[in-house]
Amino acid sequence: MRSPLAAPRRRILLFSFLVFLTLHPLRALDFNSPGDPAVLAEALAARMSDEEALAQTFMFGWTGTGPSPLILDWIRIRRIGGIKVFGWNIRDLETLTETIGILQRASLGGPLKIPLLAATDQEGGMVRHVKDRTSDTPGNMAIGAGAFPEDAYYAGYYIGRELALLGINMNFAPVVDLATSRDSVLLGTRSFGEDPVQAGILGLAFMRGQTRAGIISTAKHFPGHGATSLDSHGTLPRIAADERLLWDRELVPYRMLIRGGLPAVMSGHLAFPRTPAGDIPASLAPWFLQTLLRNRMGFRGMVITDDLRMHGAFLTTGSLSRTARQALWAGNDMLLISSTPGMNDQVWTELLDWMKRERPFRERVRDAARRVLALKLIHLRREGAASPIPDPDRLRREIPDPQAEAFFQDLAARSVTVIKKEGIPLDPASAGRVLLAGRHWNFINAGRRAYPKAAVYSWEESANAATLRTFAQGADTVILCMENPGDLQLLESLRSLNKRTVVFSVSASAYPDKNSWVHAAAVLYSTAEESFIAGFSVLLGRINGGGAIP
Repeated sequence: MRSPLAAPRRRILLFSFLVFLTLHPLRALDFNSPGDPAVLAEALAARMSDEEALAQTFMFGWTGTGPSPLILDWIRIRRIGGIKVFGWNIRDLETLTETIGILQRASLGGPLKIPLLAATDQEGGMVRHVKDRTSDTPGNMAIGAGAFPEDAYYAGYYIGRELALLGINMNFAPVVDLATSRDSVLLGTRSFGEDPVQAGILGLAFMRGQTRAGIISTAKHFPGHGATSLDSHGTLPRIAADERLLWDRELVPYRMLIRGGLPAVMSGHLAFPRTPAGDIPASLAPWFLQTLLRNRMGFRGMVITDDLRMHGAFLTTGSLSRTARQALWAGNDMLLISSTPGMNDQVWTELLDWMKRERPFRERVRDAARRVLALKLIHLRREGAASPIPDPDRLRREIPDPQAEAFFQDLAARSVTVIKKEGIPLDPASAGRVLLAGRHWNFINAGRRAYPKAAVYSWEESANAATLRTFAQGADTVILCMENPGDLQLLESLRSLNKRTVVFSVSASAYPDKNSWVHAAAVLYSTAEESFIAGFSVLLGRINGGGAIP
């Protein structure tokens, strides 16, 4: 039998709740409110207007090295979700941290106090958008050459620690594309190698190192950019891989990282005509992002597009606004746009109009905003997360980092892959008159330390074979640094001179085979100073170089 006091108690509880709402209005709810991240993300997204929800799905680049007025307007007025740091934003690290601090304060000053995702591409090796005093590292293929997960972990950790000091909280790394095409211009040494399981192991270790440093990892370029020689910046690559091959090859690293708690994925502007998506880029295809990534692979994190200004995406639809709409419909949660559009640009007005006219699209955008908020709540509030406002004093004290320098030098030494060793060691006395020929000053400087009396032939764009032969005529030993397949022809022009010839390759696609006529050859995978120091140390016989082409 119900107590006669039950109804009055319910009325009292209801009254108390109404009083609570009066004293603690919903507007008091913000990013710093306590609670489960998933529940709080739902609550924050529910409180947002359509404009606020749409803005959370935008990540923009900006012009200049300081905070441009336009990007500040997008942050203060529209409350966009993120910013992307490109190489053109870097004058020096101090200016960058000051700029990020200004942009984050503008975002945190909003009613919901939501920080920005501040992202960049700091993969290591050939892609390093933030330079100045940050570590110039050997890169992923050097890690793959040694194949030590500990190297991948500490590479992610040291790169991540530098980013965190700068106020950058998200890195578009690790690259888990497979090196299945030796002719891939875009990928090159950015890959850990061609073995899917090894790439997954090393990618997972890299991710965990970044997590320890307080950085949100983003695996890219989903589902895989390795099996093409084309660059999606300028065209739409079409890759002849069907669903089964993708599952057993390109998707293996993603499957491993997802099980390890991968927070974010970058979708690639790549077409796979032999899959149900047909000629639609994976970045715009619901089959890839919903059927495959979400439903079959079980990914629960955030999906962000590669730059929508890239032709691989833009050529498909003909306009940025239509591309952005299709990207959101496909299952992306955030739109990366390398430039800052005008405040009332077509991409904003049309997306907002579609939200108001089409309820399913409105719900998709609000779901995307919820995922962006959940990512921020999970990763930007946890212990050890990168502070949104960087500390300039810590920056000055801790970059450059002697521990990082020592680690990356050791990594470079472990990665050197000797292809032909008959001419090793080569001491300065035996080498005679040495010619250093190459386009990188890190190579020239390291070579001069090893062979102080060496002559130099250097070039910026392309070498002239006749000029190289003229320089080589007066040398006993030619040490040639090769970077691209065209350099193999340059090497061949030296054959008839019968000079002692040593080759350092910094590429995965430009090196002689073990039966070549050259006296010694090694692959370094990188143009970092540490890699050339390691290469010349091998040539002098001071270290062995134990890497294998991955």
